[in-house]
Amino acid sequence: MSQQLQRIWQWARGAMHLNPREFIALARTLGKWVLLGGAVGILAGSASAVFLISLDWTTQFRVAHPQIILALPVAGVLIAWGYRRFAGIAAQGNNLIIEEIHINQRDVPLRMAPLILLGTIITHLFGGSAGREGTALQMGASLADAVRRVLKINRHDRRLMLMAGISGGFGSVFGTPVAGFVFGMEVQHVGQIRYDGIVPCLVAALVGDWVTRALGVSHAQYPQIADFGIDPLLMLKVILAGGLCGLTSLVFVELVHAIKFFAGKLQYFWLRPVLGGLALLALTGLLGTQDYLGLSLPLIQRSVHTELNEWQAFAFLFKLIFTVITLGTGFLGGEVTPLFVIGATLGHSLGHVLRVDPAWMAMLGFVAVFAGASNTPLACMLMGLELFGGGSPIYFVLICVMAYVCSGHRGIYSTQRIHIGKSHNHDVSTGETLQAHADRLRHR
Repeated sequence: MSQQLQRIWQWARGAMHLNPREFIALARTLGKWVLLGGAVGILAGSASAVFLISLDWTTQFRVAHPQIILALPVAGVLIAWGYRRFAGIAAQGNNLIIEEIHINQRDVPLRMAPLILLGTIITHLFGGSAGREGTALQMGASLADAVRRVLKINRHDRRLMLMAGISGGFGSVFGTPVAGFVFGMEVQHVGQIRYDGIVPCLVAALVGDWVTRALGVSHAQYPQIADFGIDPLLMLKVILAGGLCGLTSLVFVELVHAIKFFAGKLQYFWLRPVLGGLALLALTGLLGTQDYLGLSLPLIQRSVHTELNEWQAFAFLFKLIFTVITLGTGFLGGEVTPLFVIGATLGHSLGHVLRVDPAWMAMLGFVAVFAGASNTPLACMLMGLELFGGGSPIYFVLICVMAYVCSGHRGIYSTQRIHIGKSHNHDVSTGETLQAHADRLRHR
C-alpha cells in the first residue's frame, strides 16, 4: 500500500511539478516579512500618530495666535542651527533613504526621526508653508533601520525594511494604505516598481494606518467624485489639464532647486532662513491673508466642495511661491501636502477655464501635481480612488499619466534613479539619478 501511495505521489509531482520545499520556503519568507513589516508598521503608525496630533495642536495654536508668525525668521535660524549642529547625514532627508535603498552602505541614523519631527513642528508653529509626508517617511525609515540594526538583519533585507518604512509612513500619515503600499515600491526609480517589497510594504502600510487610527487620529474626509462616464471631449480636457499639472510640478521642482542654489551662496548659513522668513512675512502682509501658511488644508476643502472667489483663482500660484521659499531656505517639512493644495486649487481654476465642474477637476488635480513631482503615477492614481472613490477611475489614470510624462526627468526626490526614460529620443542614461541627469545636461 505504501509503495502504491509513493508511486501516486511521484506521479502527481511529475504531472503537476509539485515541490514541497518551495512551498515551505515561501511560507517562511511570508511569515518573516509579515512579522517584520508589521513591526515597522507599528513603529511608523505610532510615530505618525504622535506627529499628526502634535501638528494639529500646532496649527490650532498658530491660528489662535496669528501674531506668532512674526518670529518665523528666528524659528528658521533655530532649525538651521540645530540641523547644522546635530543632523549630520540625516540632513539629506528623504534623498538619503532612497539612496540607501540603492547603494545600501550607510546607516540611516535614528536621530533623523526626532530631528525632523521637531523641525517640522517648529516650521508649522511659526507659519512655514510645508507638508507632512517628508516627516512621516523619514521617521518610518529611520525607525525601520534601527530595528534592522537591533535584529542584525542582513544588508539585502535592509533594503526591504527601508521600503517598508516608507510605505508605513506614507500610508499612516495620509490614511491611504493602498497608495502607501505602492508608493514604497515605486518611489526609488523612474519607470520601475520593485516587487521584492510587495509583502513588507503591504503589511507595513496596512498596520501603520490601523495603528494611527487606533490611537485616535482621524483623517480629512472628502466628497465622492462623480462618474461622468466615457466622454471623448472630457477626456481631452483632462489630458490637457494633466499636461499643465505636470508643467506645474516641473516649475515647483526647479524653483526649489534654484532657491536652494542661491541661498547656498550666502556667506552665513543663518541668513537663509532669515531672508526666507522675511519674504514669507512680506508676502503674507501683501496678500492680507494667512491662508498660504502651514498646510493650507482649508484651501483643499474649499476647492473640492465650494466655489473659490475670484481672487483665490490664483491660489495655486501663491501656495507654490510660499512653499518653494519655505523649503528652499531651509525650513523643514514635506512637499506632498503643499503639492496636494497646489493641485486641487489649480484643478479648480482649470475647471473654470475648461468649463468642467471645478470641484470635480480639483479632485483630479489633487493627485496629479504630486504624480508629476514624485514620479509615482500608480500610487497617485490609487490615492485618488482611496480619497475620492471610484466614480471616475479612467480620468485619474489619464491626468496622473499626463502629469508624470510632462514633468520630465525632474522630481522632488533627486536620488531617484532612472530605469526607463520618459522619452526614447532624450539623452537619458539608465541608472543615473535625477540630480546627476540634471547636472549633466546643465553642463553640456
